[in-house]
Amino acid sequence: MNNNWQSKVMLIGAIVGAVTGVIGALILIQQAQKNNVQPQLTAGDGVKVGLGVLAVLRLLAELGTH
Repeated sequence: MNNNWQSKVMLIGAIVGAVTGVIGALILIQQAQKNNVQPQLTAGDGVKVGLGVLAVLRLLAELGTH
């Protein structure tokens, strides 16, 4: 029984992550088309995205402690 809720949480997390990734890609594509350029992601952009993801994960971790 204990494993059942864990599997559900993992599945929901995977779905939310995939949907979020697709939405992010669509936004990036839309902005590139609007500006008539090909998207150029730099290492700095990757760091910004990574820090944003870590901030969201930290918030989620805090939710689990209450």
